[in-house]
Amino acid sequence: MITMKNIIDDKNPMIREISQEVTLPLSEEDQQLAHDMMEYLIASQDEEKAEKYDLRPGVGLAAVQVGVLKRMCAILVPYYDKDGHETRVDKWVLVNPKIVAYTPKPAYLANGEGCLSVPEDQHGIVPRHAKIVVEAFDALTNEHVKITARGYTAICIQHEMDHFDGILYYDHFNKENPNAPIPNAMVIE
Repeated sequence: MITMKNIIDDKNPMIREISQEVTLPLSEEDQQLAHDMMEYLIASQDEEKAEKYDLRPGVGLAAVQVGVLKRMCAILVPYYDKDGHETRVDKWVLVNPKIVAYTPKPAYLANGEGCLSVPEDQHGIVPRHAKIVVEAFDALTNEHVKITARGYTAICIQHEMDHFDGILYYDHFNKENPNAPIPNAMVIE
């Protein structure tokens, strides 16, 4: 099982390296990596397991964060209604994902982004696309998928895909004023 000990932080130079395309069909090793990354996200969102294994909760994890320079990331974004009941879950292990379309409308998280590879939170606004269309191979279903993602899920996917190119969320901050609001943006609470 992947734990925080397996996740490299932003002081490790590997986090800035470029990840390589993954060969399809997936090797047994890559299938295991996909399984392990999703297993981490599931456990990290379970309060008991997160406490037991000392896991920081996450909604996304890129292969480079566990020291593997491959264009693969796990996404696990649950949505809840006002009563706290889960209404849906966006769940994929995306292999070689590509953004094939996006809306020019910007979006950002009101409370900023976080990252399992950034142990000390950096505060600032990260501009992202409010809606994206992604084509990828999903290691969970072993099928090619075309995903239209909006809002929070779109931001999560863009955050993980940045890792493939050695980019961390705080690289997007406005250098003069990291908390400067973005006009006409979708602000996600």
